[in-house]
Amino acid sequence: MSTTATPSLLRERLDRARATAQAAGIDALVVAPGTDLTYLIGGTGHSFERLTCLVVADEVVLVVPKLEAPGYAHLPTADLGVRIATWVDGENPYAMVAELVGQAPQVGIGDMLPALHVLALRDAMPSARQVLAGPVLSALRMRKDAAEIAGLRAAGAAIDRVHARMGEWLRAGRTEREVGADIAAAIVAEGHTRAEFVIVGSGPNGASPHHEQSDRVIEPGDVVVVDIGGPIADGYNSDSTRTYAVGEPRDADVLDTYAILQRAQQAAVDFVRPGVTAEQVDAAAREVIADAGFGEFFIHRTGHGIGLDVHEDPYIVAGNDRVLEPGMAFSIEPGIYQPGRWGARIEDIVVVTETGVEPLNNRPHELVVLPA
Repeated sequence: MSTTATPSLLRERLDRARATAQAAGIDALVVAPGTDLTYLIGGTGHSFERLTCLVVADEVVLVVPKLEAPGYAHLPTADLGVRIATWVDGENPYAMVAELVGQAPQVGIGDMLPALHVLALRDAMPSARQVLAGPVLSALRMRKDAAEIAGLRAAGAAIDRVHARMGEWLRAGRTEREVGADIAAAIVAEGHTRAEFVIVGSGPNGASPHHEQSDRVIEPGDVVVVDIGGPIADGYNSDSTRTYAVGEPRDADVLDTYAILQRAQQAAVDFVRPGVTAEQVDAAAREVIADAGFGEFFIHRTGHGIGLDVHEDPYIVAGNDRVLEPGMAFSIEPGIYQPGRWGARIEDIVVVTETGVEPLNNRPHELVVLPA
């Protein structure tokens, strides 16, 4: 994965990462390959049994096995002031990191660095207190800049185009897996690099929020939950759910129950603005569903942050008193799930603006009734 972020923007992110770490009492960062690395220097990288990491201390150094260094040649390391330090098999990369960190009393370690590297770094830096780097990096990443919002906006439009074509594939007589394969191909055709996930939950399977696909044959009257998404070329992700009926819904309560869900989702979106908390947005959706008598059937948080990862901070959930700020992007996706019968979910990605909220998905929220 790589991003289209300019070298000047990446340098600014590195500077902010160092400043944010210092403000938190963290003297150095050891950043793991993955989306944190993409955010800071523009490329993901890998770390298997050989250590790769970005050390942000007095200087910024990318520590990488020499045999893998060519994979980083496309990154603007010189423009960023990032030195590349290579090592070969038989050398000790953990001692190299310890030397770069120096006498730093507190070191932030990347959340996703494998334990085999974390424990070796602990041995190499016995006097340093090691803490998670995640709080520092998530504090930066959850506040999207204009380029990131543009990427999320493009991803949202791309996944909307897939939902607009659902009638091409979703019909009675086909299996969830057959429909899912067609959707996955369309996700790529409409502008994503891959389909990160495709949920097609028909009939009773829709009552399982993370049901993926099965060989169940879709029947006339089924309610079908379709939750899909993936990254576009710059690494930013889409994630959108719509609920469909294949012909007129079989169960008499579908339309009235779905209308409650629609009100709940809109109530949460309307509540989003700077200064409110994540848990207040969750409560705005949950209250509508609970007041209608369906509280026990809303069994997950209202939303999650999104960006280079599909799930990241901030999480829209009870107990999260994080105050929302402009640039924060996350899903609003309440659901009602009745085991053994059917389920429904509506999901949009939204971004907090200076004065309110901008939805990044714009397909209709009504239950879409497709020909059987």
